[in-house]
Amino acid sequence: MTETPSNNAASSRIAAALRADILDGTIPPGQRLRQEDIAERLGGSRLPVREALRMLAAEGLVETEPNKGARVPVLDPGEVETLYRMRERLEPLALVESMGKLGSAEIAEIEAIQQRIEQGVDVAEFLVLDREFHMATYTGCTDEHLMSSVTRLWNATQHYRRAFMSVSGPGRAWIVNAEHRLLMEAIERQDADDAELYLLGHIRRTRKELARHPEIFSTGS
Repeated sequence: MTETPSNNAASSRIAAALRADILDGTIPPGQRLRQEDIAERLGGSRLPVREALRMLAAEGLVETEPNKGARVPVLDPGEVETLYRMRERLEPLALVESMGKLGSAEIAEIEAIQQRIEQGVDVAEFLVLDREFHMATYTGCTDEHLMSSVTRLWNATQHYRRAFMSVSGPGRAWIVNAEHRLLMEAIERQDADDAELYLLGHIRRTRKELARHPEIFSTGS
C-alpha cells in the first residue's frame, strides 16, 4: 500500500516523537516497540507507525527482529568500542570537509553553544548541547552518505554516552570544555591537521573511559 500525504505526515510525526523518547532515554535499550501500543499512544493507524519504525531503523535507533518486532538496540562493550573507532575515522573526515565552508555566522553559533555548555548544565541538557556543538562543526559537509553515517553512529551510542556522563560526574566537564575549545581554535585557524587530531583524541578519550566503566553496559538490558 502506498502512503498518502497524510500518512507521510503522520509517520514523520510519530518518528519524531519516538526519536525524542529514545534519545532522551525515556525508551531505553532493549525496550520493545509494539505497533499497536505506539498507535494508541501517539495516534494514527499501524501503517504510519510501521513506516516511522522503518525511518528510525534507517537512523540506527531501532532494530527489527524476525517474529519479534522492533526494539531499541542493546550493545555490548565490543560493539560500542567498534562504533567509537568508526567515529574516530569518519568524524574527522566530515570536519575537514566542513571547515572550509564555515563562515563567521557558523563559527559564532558554535561559540554560542559552547558558552551554554560552560555555564554548567545537567546530563540531559549537556547531551543535547554536545550533539548540537559537534553537528554545527559539520554543517559545511555536503556529503550525504558521510553525514548519514555520522548521524547513525551518534544515535547508536547515545544511551552509552548518557550512562557514562551520569557515572563520571562533574569532573569530566573541564576536560570536555578544554577539548571543545582546542577544536574551535583549530577551526578558526583553518588548521585541518590540528582539527583532525583534536577531534580524534576527543572521541578516543571517551572510548577509553567507557571501557573503564563496564557497569554501564549492564543498564542497557
